[in-house]
Amino acid sequence: MLQTRSFVSYLRVSTDRQGKSGLGLEGQREAIARFCAAEGLTVAAEYVEVQSAKGTDAIERRPKLAASLAHAKRLGCAVVVAKLDRLSRDVAFISSLMSRGVPFLVCDLGPHADPFMLHIYAALAEQERRMISTRTKIALAAAKARGVKLGGDRGYRPVGFAGREAGPKASAEARTAVANQHAYNVVLSIREIRAEMGADISLQTIADELTRRGIATPRGSMWTATAVRRVLLRVEAEG
Repeated sequence: MLQTRSFVSYLRVSTDRQGKSGLGLEGQREAIARFCAAEGLTVAAEYVEVQSAKGTDAIERRPKLAASLAHAKRLGCAVVVAKLDRLSRDVAFISSLMSRGVPFLVCDLGPHADPFMLHIYAALAEQERRMISTRTKIALAAAKARGVKLGGDRGYRPVGFAGREAGPKASAEARTAVANQHAYNVVLSIREIRAEMGADISLQTIADELTRRGIATPRGSMWTATAVRRVLLRVEAEG
């Protein structure tokens, strides 16, 4: 049981560019603010980290996370994150955080997600990460088989305008291949959802269910009706 209605919020982005631009931070902060208003909580402190979550020893490279845990422990409150993957997609790492005796609240899972549920969602997120990695490798291999040169031109400059455009074009084709493969896999999940919940459900309902199932968007954010529509349009356009 929490001793206070305050909490410590933790926000994380993976790159310096995202950190400097605020890309991703505003969305996390807004999600936490909505959660705070709905649950009658107040923010005692906010910690922002620019660091990848890869690796089970990530706590050693994430001083802001360590500081947020220490602050919350002093206050006898929870650490709140917008999404579970802001902590990690690694089950072992999530378990190590739980063992520190500081409760976690995850906005998109609701206020009643207990440690057991968090472990389940972490396991699903870890599996999704592995599947995304596998799908990406398959998509890149398929692009390479079609003659797409991956990894940019690495300093090579063919003569003529067409040559100058070859590197960016190849890179764009590779990114498109990966995006298409991700869209195809998401559409399979959308079809399952419609089969279970009805073919006439709204795009927002589909978005909420994709998020609930721990299926990530290409940017790792929460699904919206617009994002679902884009996936469907992409797959339709590709035939």
